[in-house]
Amino acid sequence: MNRQFEALEIAQAGGIATIWMNRPERHNAFNPDLIQALHDAFRVLGEDDAVRVVVLAGRGRSFSAGADLAWMKAAGEASEAENQADALKLAAMLRAIAECPKPTVARVHGAALGGGMGLACACDICIASSEAVFATSEVRFGIIPAAIGPYVLRAIGPRQAGRYFLTAERISAQRAVEIGLAHEAVAPEALDATVAQVVEALAQGGPQAQAAAKDLIRAVAHQPVTDALVADTARRIASLRATPEAREGLAAFLAKRPPAWTAGS
Repeated sequence: MNRQFEALEIAQAGGIATIWMNRPERHNAFNPDLIQALHDAFRVLGEDDAVRVVVLAGRGRSFSAGADLAWMKAAGEASEAENQADALKLAAMLRAIAECPKPTVARVHGAALGGGMGLACACDICIASSEAVFATSEVRFGIIPAAIGPYVLRAIGPRQAGRYFLTAERISAQRAVEIGLAHEAVAPEALDATVAQVVEALAQGGPQAQAAAKDLIRAVAHQPVTDALVADTARRIASLRATPEAREGLAAFLAKRPPAWTAGS
């Protein structure tokens, strides 16, 4: 199944939806159309029961080179209120990716700069070509990586962010793995096969459990272990144990058969 959004190509097959950013002549740089299209696509796919995993990728030579220069120039001439409205749309798009209930995988090749690096960090898993390059380059334009900040910090922590937010240095794929930005860096010719391997592993998990696992991470990350947190985690597992999905998972394990949700994966 194929779906059309402005500035995107979306292919859906076997429960896997692949979103291709499709502005290759602009290195998939952000403009209002691409930002809105990504926001809408992740919302729609996140609510589609037929979708198990969402892969985000870019056509052409780059994953995404950040902000479109024409858009940046227009922003420099706009009022503070207009700039805030634009920034809120960008932030809402990144949040739609980060809070998508389906597992999300960034397939990164070429440049992932500024907002492009933010996209990679907003996804649950980042698989990069060994030739990919990342950067938070905003300070070199006299601005800051504000909208992408929460997701970059989640990926690499404040100490590494303290270096790269301030220096805007380019980050190689191997360095990206070392600091937690990317999960793997593989040869360009192995990129699609590695993404497919990760997607196949994701397809083995229960969809309700995966959505709950993502919510768990958001709830407990960097929180002190208090009585309230312990009670919350107990409530979360108890609420899942009696669900049809959990019963099916246990029955499949005991019967040594695949669970029903893997059918067609």
